[in-house]
Amino acid sequence: MKIGLIGLGIMGKPMAKNMLKAGYDLTVSDLNKAAVDEVVAAGAKSASNEEIGKTCDVVLTMLPNSPQVKAVMLGENGVANYMKSGSTFIDMSSINPVASKEIAAELAKKGVNMLDAPVSGGEPKAIDGTLSFMVGGDQKVFDEFKPLLETMGASVVRCGEVGAGNTTKLANQIIVACNIQALAEALTLAQKAGVDPQLVFEAIRGGLAGSTVMNAKAPMMIEGNDKPGFKIDLHIKDLNNALDCAHTVGAPLPMTAEVQEIFQWLHNEGCGQNDHSAIAKYYEHLTGIKIGR
Repeated sequence: MKIGLIGLGIMGKPMAKNMLKAGYDLTVSDLNKAAVDEVVAAGAKSASNEEIGKTCDVVLTMLPNSPQVKAVMLGENGVANYMKSGSTFIDMSSINPVASKEIAAELAKKGVNMLDAPVSGGEPKAIDGTLSFMVGGDQKVFDEFKPLLETMGASVVRCGEVGAGNTTKLANQIIVACNIQALAEALTLAQKAGVDPQLVFEAIRGGLAGSTVMNAKAPMMIEGNDKPGFKIDLHIKDLNNALDCAHTVGAPLPMTAEVQEIFQWLHNEGCGQNDHSAIAKYYEHLTGIKIGR
């Protein structure tokens, strides 16, 4: 099976390397030549998007948002123009589920299958191959490509038809964003009350409040480490998609809207490329204190 991957960013590059480690025949494409060269050095081949469409049995994308996925697949000289009937497109990007359904409908006219398969876990889990995949699409297509996705993820779950993967990812991003905000508020409270945030973290991490988010982000907040595992600007994109989807289906998302406003403030303050745990900076702005320091 020949695989093509378009998109070698903070997530796509380590995901590509894990497919190579599993022995897959991989061809890659990205606007960043250095990223392409690095993955080629690990064993991949390099080709244009057109060549990937013509030669690969399955095409994967890991791109920023809906417009980029649509442009790559359906735009002028889009990959879909060159894909064979019976081939498969797997979009691992996190985009609006409405866009996923639109892309799938166009591909179906060409006899091309589609799965939307966004991931959760950030760069660390992309590197060690333990991402969580939330997948939408036909059961038979899912069953065929589940082993491929399992080379990059510890959890691969089909959530329904096309669009269900990205709907699930939006739910994931809402929970993560609200969790991070609550964590920053709680550690700020501890510091203002004269209690060491590190000890608070150690005391509560094993209880009901404990979570993967807390374990990953509390140490970063306490250390003042803003190195991005997942950038604020990307989370803004995801929450915009969540709010757009919610407006379409009539779901109330007041907490999501509040966190989005905080993220947007941080973006305007030049923090958009920081890790989303830098939401702590918003509380530092309000209180004048730095958590743990």
